[in-house]
Amino acid sequence: MGIKVLVVDDSSFFRRRVSEIVSQDPELEVIGTAVNGAEAVKLAAELKPQVITMDIEMPVMDGITAVKQIMASNPVPILMFSSLTHDGAKATLDALEAGALDFLPKRFEDIATNKDDAIALLQQRIKTLGRRRLFRPAVRPSIATVKPRTTAAQTVPLTRAAASSKPVPQPADKPSSRSSAVTRASGKKYKALLIGTSTGGPVALQKVLTQLPANYPHPILLIQHMPAAFTPTFATRLNSLCKIEVKEAQTGDQLRAGCAYLAPGGMQMMLERSGSFGRIKVLAGKPEMNYKPSVDITFASASKLFGGDVLAVVLTGMGADGREGARMLKATGANIWAQDEASCVVYGMPQAVTNAGIATKSISIEQMAESILKETAHG
Repeated sequence: MGIKVLVVDDSSFFRRRVSEIVSQDPELEVIGTAVNGAEAVKLAAELKPQVITMDIEMPVMDGITAVKQIMASNPVPILMFSSLTHDGAKATLDALEAGALDFLPKRFEDIATNKDDAIALLQQRIKTLGRRRLFRPAVRPSIATVKPRTTAAQTVPLTRAAASSKPVPQPADKPSSRSSAVTRASGKKYKALLIGTSTGGPVALQKVLTQLPANYPHPILLIQHMPAAFTPTFATRLNSLCKIEVKEAQTGDQLRAGCAYLAPGGMQMMLERSGSFGRIKVLAGKPEMNYKPSVDITFASASKLFGGDVLAVVLTGMGADGREGARMLKATGANIWAQDEASCVVYGMPQAVTNAGIATKSISIEQMAESILKETAHG
């Protein structure tokens, strides 16, 4: 028996096309279609699908409202289809905040240049979501509850060479598939916080970053797999919710404490020396790179700039991006953490660094911010 899929879209052509693609995979089965959100809510209760593909703009009831109602009554993994526009980006982030787990561009040519690759990616995303443990989304932070941000921010100097700044070895906590307690602080000194993530990342990043104080003493580098049209909107949203400053990274940005720099979609975020300070350099990604931005590339660049004075965190996401960059960081003495399996949307990226013996701690997303603060809050 295949993974049961409900296809929701007001376009008969798109419903038929998605249904055909899903049905081509022997592990997937289309059990129904809906033309609007209201029908989707009804069929989700009646048919009990294991995955729903959902359009955003629909008559009678839009996709975002449908997601909210489905997640409140009959939680099921939902994959959103979105246009790569500013409005599409905002609506997609709203849908993810409402409880949808993942999204893909609605135009298949925006998913991959090769048609077969686009089809395979869609099928794989559905299968991955269909196999995961169901959960009810946690309550999201509200803009109204966030305190005003201070504007002062200090510039962060570079560290000494990695060879001269390696920390005294600390006893490593054995990684596990589930960890709910706040981790003990190691006493290590840091110069930067790095966070890499993919599927499930927007909500995970929001959960972590909204708990950091405005006077957080280090710069933060964020690498989220996301299309170029989405990262400006995502950075703006995080900035409105967080006490720290959040911005889409640009070439020439000087690293400042209490500021998070989001890697632009479709590009690679590097770090370089600039006198006594570090700054960002954004480069076009090479065609052969699978991820733009890539966690591996930014982590590797940080290993050369900061040496071991880094806490690098790998959150939920498909694949293994971040493993090799984390390996380079750990070789310089950096501390590597991974999100635990139970709280991940997809355990691929955290599992890759954990199984390779690179991550020293496996932490629930619910405890991640508190653990980060306890570990890094000292300057």
